[in-house]
Amino acid sequence: MLARGIELLIDGLARGMILSLFGLGITLVFGLGGILNLLIGVFAVVAVIACSLILGTVPELLVAGLGGVAAVALFAFVLDRSVISLVYREEGEDRVLLGIFVTLGLSLLFEGLLFVFFAESYFLETSVPSVSLAGVGITGSSLAVIAAAGVLFGLIYYFFNHTYLGIATRTVIQDETGAILCGIRPRRVQSIVFVLSAAIAGAGGVLYALDAEVTPASSFELTTFAIMVSIVGGVDSIRGTVAAGVVLGIVITVAGALFGSYLATVTLFAAAIAVLIYKPEQIS
Repeated sequence: MLARGIELLIDGLARGMILSLFGLGITLVFGLGGILNLLIGVFAVVAVIACSLILGTVPELLVAGLGGVAAVALFAFVLDRSVISLVYREEGEDRVLLGIFVTLGLSLLFEGLLFVFFAESYFLETSVPSVSLAGVGITGSSLAVIAAAGVLFGLIYYFFNHTYLGIATRTVIQDETGAILCGIRPRRVQSIVFVLSAAIAGAGGVLYALDAEVTPASSFELTTFAIMVSIVGGVDSIRGTVAAGVVLGIVITVAGALFGSYLATVTLFAAAIAVLIYKPEQIS
């Protein structure tokens, strides 16, 4: 019984780290520029599809995964330089509302295109073997996810705390006017972070596909999870988003083992609502 509980916690930690990556995709863009990016799920699915296509010629998952993330980053760059730049011209509530409509419209458009050209399901297999320690079985996919996500979180932490661009990003989030007075160009930072958030979501999508099948329809579900994690974590709090993702990942994994997948999703939403009721300032 104890061993089974530990296994669920480890699997929940792996899933939670993936949810944290999706949530960061929302938090970074909204906290920095006030745009609720509803393209997160599309970015994740595109990364998985690109990774699968690359695997057809380069049978190395790490290389293919990096290629998929790079493809999504390029995709996000093109969007930022074209459609998203129009959203950033607005300010305040107008930017928030326009951002919702634009990213939602783009999400529906690209999801439809994916259904037409890439309708099948995608699953990525890892060569990491499962292990058993003191009667506790740990799947290879969970080990791969925890290791890869841990490295990503380390790189993200280093970026925001030890690089000029990362510190500039935090400055714009905290005080855009003050950042301008310090010589920081907010729009340039917003562009870089939009591409970065897409790359993070793409990495999350590749890791998600190590344990579950991904289809174009998955984009809506993944975007929903991302929004939930970001709101529970505090919308503009990076640390809060990471913590919220881990906790919600453990909740949905344990609930899934106890009640099944449908009730697990209901439990996840109930847990999120409970947090917001207990701490309503999270959505302010």
